[in-house]
Amino acid sequence: MTSILAALVIIAALATFLLGRVKAVTVSSGDQSALHSRPSYHGFFGFLVVLLGGLGMLVVVTVVSAYHTNTSLMSQIGDMAPDMVYIERQLVLSDAKALATGQVASKSDTMRQEIAAEFASLATIWTWIRGIAVLGVIALGVIYSQRQISLSSRARNHSELIIQAILAVMAVIAVLTTVGIVLSLIFETLNFFAKIDWRIDKFLFGTTWSPLSGVHTGEMDADKVGAIPLFAGTLLITLIAMLVAVPIGLFAAIYLSDFATPRVRAWAKPMLEILAGIPTVVYGFFAAITVAPFFRNSGEAIGLSIASESALVAGIVMGIMIIPFISSLSDDVINSVPQTLRDGSYGLGATKAETITQVVLPAALPGIVSACLLGFSRAVGETMIVVMAAGQGANLTANPFEAVTTVTVQIVMLITGDTEAETAAGPAFTLGFTLFCVTLLMNVAAQRIVARYRELYD
Repeated sequence: MTSILAALVIIAALATFLLGRVKAVTVSSGDQSALHSRPSYHGFFGFLVVLLGGLGMLVVVTVVSAYHTNTSLMSQIGDMAPDMVYIERQLVLSDAKALATGQVASKSDTMRQEIAAEFASLATIWTWIRGIAVLGVIALGVIYSQRQISLSSRARNHSELIIQAILAVMAVIAVLTTVGIVLSLIFETLNFFAKIDWRIDKFLFGTTWSPLSGVHTGEMDADKVGAIPLFAGTLLITLIAMLVAVPIGLFAAIYLSDFATPRVRAWAKPMLEILAGIPTVVYGFFAAITVAPFFRNSGEAIGLSIASESALVAGIVMGIMIIPFISSLSDDVINSVPQTLRDGSYGLGATKAETITQVVLPAALPGIVSACLLGFSRAVGETMIVVMAAGQGANLTANPFEAVTTVTVQIVMLITGDTEAETAAGPAFTLGFTLFCVTLLMNVAAQRIVARYRELYD
């Protein structure tokens, strides 16, 4: 029913647009220069009024109906079974909704059938209320927009104000979302530190990570929340990935921009960028099934002990995944360097290699730094490859041949484990907030580098 009403609102808005244009032409008696706004603006104003009003009413009534229905049914379940805990009431309500809509329920008894009947009754009532409310708003919107059409009506100004308000609301939503995420990280981090008696030093400098080891006792051991192994593993894998991605990506960008023929560039660049479209789970399988056995067998052949899950494998595969990000952005930056700089260098007798190293790369340095920063952020936030190729144990080591884990992997393990979400949220959010602070500082540092060495060309 909701989708039908939404489609009806869109159709009514389009019809109002056409009616507005026709009426504006009629009011002007064929002389459109007499109108303050062109007929299309009058129609667009009506379109916006009907569309926003209809969809807004649909959303409001839908939210109110869902809240009223759930509240009423939960209260009825509580009256029928006062001793039932809240989570069991939710299960009863879920089963009742499934029975009312013809779906499979986990259990069917007298109480669930009664609640299902009540749910069906409330759903029917709210369906009528929703339909009447939306149709009423559509009718009012059509009447209002048509009555506003006149020779002096500023339909264009009104339409632009509405669009401006919509854009402002979208911007506010984006900002509030960011603020909400940051505040949730901060609050959960503070709650976590409160549970360990504000032993922040244990978290930042501890070497043992097992935050849920004392959960069964109702307490969290401050000696087992050391995040050093996680951040060490993250930096180790990221360093290996960057050592693979930066040289290959940068050299590929230099070749494609200044050395490759147009024919080679036409097929090489798209083929290189295909790597960016491969899902990370595929990279994970590739690392676990192909790359890891190859390195393990190669290590045994020369007397090296390389674990089946190692930072080396995860870092190399992650570097391959990051190559297209660095190469594509670096290629665009290098191509944006003015040709006059190259011509001036050639005029002074420099070779192409000297021009690249002494002129082009210094001029493109800020963009290259930004590309490398993007690749670094991509590597820090990667999870699937690490899970499948590097392991999940918190191991403090600088040996790339051993298994390590990262911050993002531990966050996933905490949230998706068997422990209650409220208990595991503290360590997970604290890791997320710390990682957020680290990446923020790196972004600030990179922005300072870019601002310092940026060159502006006409």
